[in-house]
Amino acid sequence: MPEIDYYKTLGINRGASAEEIRKAYKKLARKYHPDVRPGEKDAADQFKKVQQAYSVLGDADKRVQYDRYGHAFDGGRGGGPYRTAWASGPDGTHAVDLSDLFSQFFGGGAEGFRGGTGGAQFERHPFPGGFGAGQAGEAHFGHAHAASEPRKGEDITFEVTVPFQVAAEGGNHGLQIRRGENTERINVKIPAGVQDGSTIRLAGQGQPSPMGGPAGDLLLTVQVAPHPYFYREGNNLLVDVPITPSEAALGTKIEVPTLSEGHVNVKVPPGTSSGTRLRLRGKGVPHPKTHERGDQFVVVKIVIPHETSEAAKKLYSELATIESQTPRSGLW
Repeated sequence: MPEIDYYKTLGINRGASAEEIRKAYKKLARKYHPDVRPGEKDAADQFKKVQQAYSVLGDADKRVQYDRYGHAFDGGRGGGPYRTAWASGPDGTHAVDLSDLFSQFFGGGAEGFRGGTGGAQFERHPFPGGFGAGQAGEAHFGHAHAASEPRKGEDITFEVTVPFQVAAEGGNHGLQIRRGENTERINVKIPAGVQDGSTIRLAGQGQPSPMGGPAGDLLLTVQVAPHPYFYREGNNLLVDVPITPSEAALGTKIEVPTLSEGHVNVKVPPGTSSGTRLRLRGKGVPHPKTHERGDQFVVVKIVIPHETSEAAKKLYSELATIESQTPRSGLW
């Protein structure tokens, strides 16, 4: 099978920054995602290639190994730079993929040999004759100190967009993921108070192990969808509320929405300026660990009508004559 250039798969050059790699991955993952293009095998295959490329280039250590050794380093299979050796047989000298060969004996990749920790020792002979002096086609290994456990399946990295309300209050969210050759729909429990960009790890929900070991994990990067009028600052909830100049000057009571308790009445004190924050304690978003709620802030916005009646203009003119100071006095 021809080797795939991970940089070409993501459409980036070899000098790309980590942020450029992440942006390229996000763009292609959205483009080829099974939810976006259901039933398209080519898109599903390309989505898998994008995931594989990002699993290597998105990891700083794996990227260094890949840049140094190319596909002699198999970051997706847990291999390392010592994967290929030579052995002789009836048909002459040929290459041996050590990670496949070791998997048959020890259930793991080649990383545990010659310089690994706790693995078996082997010798590489890049000449006809193979390993040691055994029969043609045999590979002889030194003493194995300990057989490694069957390797874990690959992790799946996935980006999921959840509604603002679900991210704030918690709840279940359905999504489709691809495991091996199958596309499955699962329900994920989103914890209350999850932040935009947070990662949720679901143990054992990744790719199955090819050697009977434990499955990998599913790593979900959460993107929180915007709300029509609420926005967040940490665990505090904010909503902009427009008022008229007369309401700001004289004071008033206004009805404002909350995220989980319907509408409440809020008193606006006389002389309130635009940008003033009125606090509603305990009506924010729960903290993911302590579950203690933040506060909600009503952000006052004084709004002037685009068209002003003649009567209103007359009153504003009278007001201008009796105002003794400017709000810009002493600022500069």
